[in-house]
Amino acid sequence: MFANLNGTHLLILVAVLLLLFGATKLPALARGVGQSVRILRSEVRAADDEGEGAKASGSSAAAVVAPRAAEGPTPRE
Repeated sequence: MFANLNGTHLLILVAVLLLLFGATKLPALARGVGQSVRILRSEVRAADDEGEGAKASGSSAAAVVAPRAAEGPTPRE
């Protein structure tokens, strides 16, 4: 999808972002995206660690998932 993206395309993309959000809001937007990516990475690592722990102890993945399903739906924010 991004294989044909070159320098000109990036400049146009930055110009459009500047027009849409303004120069003052871009740092806050970038900070929010960075925090979201950081949170996503930590959650993926935690899920991988949980999976490895379940494999090491010999329990099945269904046993790990079953208690969460029994708790019911989580409230939406």
